[in-house]
Amino acid sequence: MADALPSNIVAGITFTGRSGGAVKLLGGFRKKFHSVPDSVNATTNAFLAKICADELTAHAEKLFQDARAGLGYKRKEISLEISGATALLSAKDFSVEISYALTEGNPDTYDIVESMRELLSAELAQTDAFARIFAGRFTEISFALRKGAKVEAVIDAIESLDPAKGLRVEYPSDCSECTISVSGVDAVVRCTGGSLDMVFPNAGSPRELIAGFAAVRSSFAVSRVLAGLIAK
Repeated sequence: MADALPSNIVAGITFTGRSGGAVKLLGGFRKKFHSVPDSVNATTNAFLAKICADELTAHAEKLFQDARAGLGYKRKEISLEISGATALLSAKDFSVEISYALTEGNPDTYDIVESMRELLSAELAQTDAFARIFAGRFTEISFALRKGAKVEAVIDAIESLDPAKGLRVEYPSDCSECTISVSGVDAVVRCTGGSLDMVFPNAGSPRELIAGFAAVRSSFAVSRVLAGLIAK
């Protein structure tokens, strides 16, 4: 993604969406024969894989058909593989993984994580067709940093700025990561050292998340340290 992804600094980009529901409401759950899991382990997740099969298949198949028709892909350019509680859509311009798993600490519910990786074309992401297919799917955009970043340096850079620049930072005492708020941007930016993540309050398409990233990059230009994180 030449105009949105600084490849000399960023090793990869991932768009992530999260949803879920109650285990007992899955199509494969039979109240007379099944009981809701009371722990999260390999056995209970294998049970989830069986009872979520209909939902996962329908979810993945719809995405496959929408992408195939909406983007004009031919048979050799797109494929779908479902294994256990995971589906992988592989297209010539991107891949999407959909996975179901029991919720840690609350095993009577499950999480659905949908992740888009290997999006090679910023131009494709900006098209109306792509935006329609992936509308309302993602709340996070994550950049894996090639060389990493010193969280302390990021914190110091923001704390040294005039508050009027619109950047605020929060962090734990061990400075293992920090959370950055940017004035005028709804997303929260998290720097872990190995990645820079943007978490949005509302789900959107990759096009919308990229627009939010552009606003953050503009705000970061006030500091050499910050600009170096996501410079072109």
